[in-house]
Amino acid sequence: MNFFEAIIIAIVEGLTEFLPVSSTAHMIFTSSFFGIQEDAFVKMFMVSIQLGSILSVVVMYWRKFFDKNNLGLYVKLACAVVPALVLGKLFDDKIEAVLGSPRPIAVMLIIGGVVLLFVDKWFTKPTVFSEKEVTIRKAVAIGFWQCLAMMPGTSRSAASIIGGMQQGLSRQAAAEFSFFLAVPTMLAVTTYSLFVKEWGTEGQGLTGIEMMMATPQNLPIFLVGIVVAFLVALVAMKFFIGIIKKYGFKPWGWYRIIAGILLFTYFSL
Repeated sequence: MNFFEAIIIAIVEGLTEFLPVSSTAHMIFTSSFFGIQEDAFVKMFMVSIQLGSILSVVVMYWRKFFDKNNLGLYVKLACAVVPALVLGKLFDDKIEAVLGSPRPIAVMLIIGGVVLLFVDKWFTKPTVFSEKEVTIRKAVAIGFWQCLAMMPGTSRSAASIIGGMQQGLSRQAAAEFSFFLAVPTMLAVTTYSLFVKEWGTEGQGLTGIEMMMATPQNLPIFLVGIVVAFLVALVAMKFFIGIIKKYGFKPWGWYRIIAGILLFTYFSL
Protein backbone atom coordinates (compact mmCIF):
# COMPACT_ATOMS: atom_id res chain seq x y z
CA MET A 1 0.00 0.00 0.00
CA ASN A 2 1.31 3.46 -0.90
CA PHE A 3 0.26 6.91 0.34
CA PHE A 4 -2.19 7.52 -2.52
CA GLU A 5 -3.98 4.23 -1.86
CA ALA A 6 -4.07 4.95 1.88
CA ILE A 7 -5.64 8.37 1.29
CA ILE A 8 -8.28 6.92 -1.05
CA ILE A 9 -9.26 4.23 1.46
CA ALA A 10 -9.26 6.77 4.32
CA ILE A 11 -11.55 9.14 2.40
CA VAL A 12 -13.99 6.29 1.80
CA GLU A 13 -13.83 5.30 5.49
CA GLY A 14 -14.43 8.85 6.67
CA LEU A 15 -17.32 9.38 4.25
CA THR A 16 -19.13 6.14 5.01
CA GLU A 17 -18.39 5.18 8.63
CA PHE A 18 -21.35 7.07 10.07
CA LEU A 19 -23.66 6.76 7.07
CA PRO A 20 -26.02 3.74 6.90
CA VAL A 21 -24.22 2.36 3.83
CA SER A 22 -21.48 0.06 5.27
CA SER A 23 -17.98 1.50 5.36
CA THR A 24 -16.48 -2.00 5.23
CA ALA A 25 -18.26 -2.79 1.98
CA HIS A 26 -17.17 0.48 0.40
CA MET A 27 -13.54 0.05 1.44
CA ILE A 28 -13.42 -3.51 0.11
CA PHE A 29 -14.95 -2.49 -3.21
CA THR A 30 -12.69 0.55 -3.46
CA SER A 31 -9.55 -1.49 -2.84
CA SER A 32 -10.66 -3.97 -5.52
CA PHE A 33 -11.49 -1.22 -8.03
CA PHE A 34 -8.10 0.46 -7.60
CA GLY A 35 -6.27 -2.87 -7.61
CA ILE A 36 -4.92 -2.44 -4.09
CA GLN A 37 -3.25 -5.66 -2.98
CA GLU A 38 -5.24 -7.16 -0.11
CA ASP A 39 -2.38 -8.29 2.10
CA ALA A 40 -2.45 -8.47 5.89
CA PHE A 41 -1.39 -4.84 6.32
CA VAL A 42 -4.19 -3.57 4.06
CA LYS A 43 -6.80 -5.60 5.96
CA MET A 44 -5.48 -4.31 9.27
CA PHE A 45 -5.37 -0.76 7.89
CA MET A 46 -9.04 -0.86 6.81
CA VAL A 47 -10.06 -1.92 10.31
CA SER A 48 -7.77 0.32 12.35
CA ILE A 49 -8.15 3.67 10.59
CA GLN A 50 -11.56 3.78 12.22
CA LEU A 51 -9.55 5.43 14.99
CA GLY A 52 -9.71 8.65 12.95
CA SER A 53 -13.49 8.44 12.80
CA ILE A 54 -13.65 7.81 16.56
CA LEU A 55 -11.71 11.00 17.20
CA SER A 56 -14.06 12.96 14.94
CA VAL A 57 -17.06 11.99 17.10
CA VAL A 58 -15.27 13.00 20.29
CA VAL A 59 -14.27 16.35 18.77
CA MET A 60 -17.70 17.10 17.28
CA TYR A 61 -19.54 16.23 20.52
CA TRP A 62 -16.80 17.14 22.99
CA ARG A 63 -19.20 19.04 25.26
CA LYS A 64 -21.22 15.89 25.86
CA PHE A 65 -18.23 13.57 26.20
CA PHE A 66 -16.44 15.81 28.68
CA ASP A 67 -19.45 16.98 30.68
CA LYS A 68 -18.91 15.87 34.27
CA ASN A 69 -22.67 16.12 34.81
CA ASN A 70 -23.31 13.62 32.02
CA LEU A 71 -21.42 10.60 33.37
CA GLY A 72 -24.52 8.51 32.76
CA LEU A 73 -23.66 8.57 29.06
CA TYR A 74 -20.52 6.53 29.76
CA VAL A 75 -22.51 3.96 31.74
CA LYS A 76 -25.01 3.56 28.91
CA LEU A 77 -22.30 3.21 26.28
CA ALA A 78 -20.38 0.72 28.41
CA CYS A 79 -23.48 -1.45 28.73
CA ALA A 80 -24.42 -1.06 25.06
CA VAL A 81 -21.01 -2.16 23.75
CA VAL A 82 -20.90 -5.46 25.68
CA PRO A 83 -22.92 -7.52 23.13
CA ALA A 84 -20.59 -6.48 20.30
CA LEU A 85 -17.48 -7.27 22.34
CA VAL A 86 -18.68 -10.76 23.23
CA LEU A 87 -20.14 -11.74 19.84
CA GLY A 88 -17.33 -10.03 17.95
CA LYS A 89 -14.75 -12.16 19.74
CA LEU A 90 -16.74 -15.35 19.11
CA PHE A 91 -17.22 -14.73 15.39
CA ASP A 92 -14.02 -12.84 14.50
CA ASP A 93 -12.56 -15.54 12.24
CA LYS A 94 -15.85 -16.15 10.41
CA ILE A 95 -16.26 -12.42 9.80
CA GLU A 96 -12.75 -12.13 8.39
CA ALA A 97 -13.46 -15.03 6.00
CA VAL A 98 -16.46 -13.16 4.56
CA LEU A 99 -14.38 -10.03 3.87
CA GLY A 100 -12.91 -11.71 0.82
CA SER A 101 -16.32 -12.48 -0.73
CA PRO A 102 -17.64 -9.33 -2.43
CA ARG A 103 -20.93 -10.72 -3.77
CA PRO A 104 -22.48 -11.62 -0.38
CA ILE A 105 -21.55 -8.14 0.80
CA ALA A 106 -23.27 -6.60 -2.24
CA VAL A 107 -26.38 -8.66 -1.45
CA MET A 108 -26.39 -7.30 2.12
CA LEU A 109 -26.15 -3.78 0.72
CA ILE A 110 -29.31 -4.41 -1.30
CA ILE A 111 -31.23 -6.03 1.57
CA GLY A 112 -30.28 -3.22 3.94
CA GLY A 113 -31.35 -0.69 1.31
CA VAL A 114 -34.81 -2.24 1.05
CA VAL A 115 -35.14 -2.04 4.85
CA LEU A 116 -34.18 1.66 4.87
CA LEU A 117 -36.94 2.45 2.37
CA PHE A 118 -39.53 1.60 5.03
CA VAL A 119 -37.85 2.59 8.30
CA ASP A 120 -39.44 6.04 8.43
CA LYS A 121 -42.93 4.49 8.05
CA TRP A 122 -42.34 1.87 10.72
CA PHE A 123 -41.29 4.23 13.49
CA THR A 124 -43.45 7.36 13.38
CA LYS A 125 -44.04 8.13 17.06
CA PRO A 126 -40.70 8.69 18.83
CA THR A 127 -40.71 9.24 22.58
CA VAL A 128 -36.98 9.82 23.17
CA PHE A 129 -35.35 12.96 21.78
CA SER A 130 -31.91 13.08 23.43
CA GLU A 131 -29.31 10.66 24.75
CA LYS A 132 -30.14 11.73 28.32
CA GLU A 133 -33.56 10.11 27.93
CA VAL A 134 -32.06 6.79 26.79
CA THR A 135 -32.31 4.21 29.57
CA ILE A 136 -29.73 1.48 30.17
CA ARG A 137 -32.26 -1.10 28.96
CA LYS A 138 -32.73 0.78 25.71
CA ALA A 139 -28.97 1.23 25.34
CA VAL A 140 -28.37 -2.52 25.70
CA ALA A 141 -31.13 -3.26 23.18
CA ILE A 142 -29.47 -0.90 20.69
CA GLY A 143 -26.20 -2.67 21.42
CA PHE A 144 -27.73 -5.99 20.35
CA TRP A 145 -29.12 -4.38 17.20
CA GLN A 146 -25.62 -3.13 16.43
CA CYS A 147 -24.42 -6.76 16.36
CA LEU A 148 -26.37 -7.31 13.14
CA ALA A 149 -23.59 -5.34 11.45
CA MET A 150 -21.09 -8.13 12.07
CA MET A 151 -22.05 -9.34 8.62
CA PRO A 152 -20.03 -7.04 6.32
CA GLY A 153 -22.31 -4.99 4.11
CA THR A 154 -24.98 -4.54 6.77
CA SER A 155 -23.62 -1.26 8.26
CA ARG A 156 -23.03 -0.69 11.96
CA SER A 157 -24.55 2.75 11.63
CA ALA A 158 -27.72 1.47 9.95
CA ALA A 159 -28.19 -1.36 12.46
CA SER A 160 -27.74 0.83 15.53
CA ILE A 161 -29.88 3.67 14.14
CA ILE A 162 -32.74 1.31 13.28
CA GLY A 163 -32.33 -0.24 16.72
CA GLY A 164 -32.55 3.19 18.28
CA MET A 165 -35.72 4.07 16.38
CA GLN A 166 -37.23 0.71 17.35
CA GLN A 167 -36.55 1.70 20.95
CA GLY A 168 -38.46 4.95 20.51
CA LEU A 169 -35.64 7.37 19.66
CA SER A 170 -36.23 10.11 17.11
CA ARG A 171 -34.25 9.98 13.87
CA GLN A 172 -31.73 12.57 15.09
CA ALA A 173 -31.43 11.06 18.58
CA ALA A 174 -30.94 7.57 17.09
CA ALA A 175 -28.27 8.84 14.71
CA GLU A 176 -26.40 10.71 17.45
CA PHE A 177 -26.55 7.75 19.86
CA SER A 178 -25.18 5.62 17.03
CA PHE A 179 -22.28 8.08 16.73
CA PHE A 180 -21.64 7.88 20.48
CA LEU A 181 -21.83 4.08 20.52
CA ALA A 182 -19.30 3.97 17.69
CA VAL A 183 -16.62 5.35 20.03
CA PRO A 184 -16.31 2.41 22.48
CA THR A 185 -17.18 -0.12 19.76
CA MET A 186 -14.57 1.01 17.25
CA LEU A 187 -12.03 1.80 19.96
CA ALA A 188 -12.29 -1.82 21.13
CA VAL A 189 -12.04 -3.13 17.55
CA THR A 190 -9.05 -0.91 16.77
CA THR A 191 -7.23 -1.82 19.99
CA TYR A 192 -7.79 -5.51 19.30
CA SER A 193 -6.63 -5.09 15.71
CA LEU A 194 -3.46 -3.23 16.66
CA PHE A 195 -2.30 -4.99 19.81
CA VAL A 196 -3.97 -8.42 20.11
CA LYS A 197 -5.03 -9.93 16.80
CA GLU A 198 -2.31 -11.70 14.85
CA TRP A 199 -2.63 -10.99 11.16
CA GLY A 200 -1.16 -13.69 8.94
CA THR A 201 1.60 -12.34 6.74
CA GLU A 202 4.33 -14.29 4.96
CA GLY A 203 3.77 -17.36 7.08
CA GLN A 204 3.89 -15.61 10.45
CA GLY A 205 1.35 -13.87 12.60
CA LEU A 206 2.05 -10.23 13.42
CA THR A 207 -0.06 -7.79 15.39
CA GLY A 208 -1.06 -4.54 13.73
CA ILE A 209 1.53 -2.52 15.62
CA GLU A 210 4.24 -5.01 14.69
CA MET A 211 3.32 -4.72 11.02
CA MET A 212 3.47 -0.93 11.23
CA MET A 213 6.98 -1.13 12.64
CA ALA A 214 8.12 -3.78 10.17
CA THR A 215 8.87 -1.29 7.36
CA PRO A 216 9.75 2.44 7.36
CA GLN A 217 6.68 3.46 5.33
CA ASN A 218 3.92 1.53 7.14
CA LEU A 219 3.63 3.81 10.18
CA PRO A 220 3.53 7.10 8.16
CA ILE A 221 0.94 5.54 5.82
CA PHE A 222 -1.20 4.55 8.79
CA LEU A 223 -0.95 8.00 10.40
CA VAL A 224 -1.92 9.73 7.14
CA GLY A 225 -4.95 7.43 6.94
CA ILE A 226 -5.99 8.35 10.50
CA VAL A 227 -5.78 12.10 9.80
CA VAL A 228 -7.68 11.90 6.50
CA ALA A 229 -10.42 9.69 7.97
CA PHE A 230 -10.77 12.12 10.91
CA LEU A 231 -11.21 15.21 8.73
CA VAL A 232 -13.59 13.60 6.25
CA ALA A 233 -15.73 12.01 8.99
CA LEU A 234 -16.26 15.41 10.64
CA VAL A 235 -17.85 16.72 7.45
CA ALA A 236 -19.79 13.52 6.76
CA MET A 237 -21.50 13.50 10.18
CA LYS A 238 -22.82 17.04 9.78
CA PHE A 239 -23.97 16.24 6.25
CA PHE A 240 -25.76 13.07 7.39
CA ILE A 241 -27.66 14.76 10.24
CA GLY A 242 -28.89 17.42 7.82
CA ILE A 243 -30.08 14.84 5.29
CA ILE A 244 -32.03 12.68 7.74
CA LYS A 245 -33.70 15.74 9.30
CA LYS A 246 -35.01 16.79 5.90
CA TYR A 247 -35.45 13.56 3.94
CA GLY A 248 -35.26 10.64 6.36
CA PHE A 249 -33.58 7.37 5.37
CA LYS A 250 -35.17 6.67 1.99
CA PRO A 251 -32.36 8.33 -0.06
CA TRP A 252 -29.83 6.06 1.64
CA GLY A 253 -32.04 3.06 0.91
CA TRP A 254 -32.10 3.77 -2.82
CA TYR A 255 -28.38 4.45 -2.79
CA ARG A 256 -27.67 1.07 -1.18
CA ILE A 257 -29.92 -0.79 -3.62
CA ILE A 258 -28.36 0.82 -6.69
CA ALA A 259 -24.81 0.46 -5.37
CA GLY A 260 -25.44 -3.15 -4.38
CA ILE A 261 -26.79 -4.09 -7.81
CA LEU A 262 -23.91 -2.39 -9.61
CA LEU A 263 -21.31 -3.97 -7.38
CA PHE A 264 -22.87 -7.44 -7.57
CA THR A 265 -22.84 -7.14 -11.37
CA TYR A 266 -19.26 -5.86 -11.38
CA PHE A 267 -17.98 -8.77 -9.30
CA SER A 268 -20.01 -11.31 -11.27
CA LEU A 269 -18.41 -10.46 -14.61
